Amino acid sequence: MHLPPVVTPADWHTVRDELLAEEKEATRALDALAAKRRRLPMVRIDKEYVFEGPALEPHGPATLVDLFDGRRQLIVYHFMFGPREERPCVGCSSFTDNIGSLAHLHARDTSMVLVSRAPLAQIQQFRDRMGWTVPWYSSDGSDFNVDFDVTAGEDERFGLSVFLRDGDDVFRTYFTSARGVDRLRPDFNLLDLTPLGRQETWEDSPAGWPQPYATTVEQFRTDGRPTAQWARLAEDRSDDLSG
Repeated sequence: MHLPPVVTPADWHTVRDELLAEEKEATRALDALAAKRRRLPMVRIDKEYVFEGPALEPHGPATLVDLFDGRRQLIVYHFMFGPREERPCVGCSSFTDNIGSLAHLHARDTSMVLVSRAPLAQIQQFRDRMGWTVPWYSSDGSDFNVDFDVTAGEDERFGLSVFLRDGDDVFRTYFTSARGVDRLRPDFNLLDLTPLGRQETWEDSPAGWPQPYATTVEQFRTDGRPTAQWARLAEDRSDDLSG
């Protein structure tokens, strides 16, 4: 592995300032995209969807309006976990493990939830095992996933939808998937600041740089197991998801 050249602090600042100018240009471009995103047209959601979640007991099923929890905006992460799958998507688990306190979203009148087609009991078992606090709802038995293009037959797709509420009227304002979701992860954004980066094969890195991870589920695993699970096993949490 050939390390980058070693230079004086003055020379380093010169090169760093050149990169900073490009970073500021990219930031302004992202600000401009966000401005366009805020001006996208919306789609009214007239269909009634039913969800199940542990926080709803004993009040029964919830509607899409209920998922807002009284707030104006709602972010839904479509978590790949189908009704016939024994274990959830490794990449979705890795994404969710990056979600911290929702207090800062709540302060801006925004809720965030996960939605999957798996039965609620199966969702709750895995959520408890991982120690996550983000609300996670089951859309099992409804057309929600199909209508929002994250389920086709038995195939699941991850993604992130944004909704706006005006009274009891709900509108879908945004959707993203693939790299659009990827860029929202704190871990990847922080790794992008480091010399070695994400260490994935698709990255443009200097010759000889370590890149042990392909763009498959490999980047979400350590020693053959989903990375997020190791800390839970160290806490003696159950590895049995059979029920």
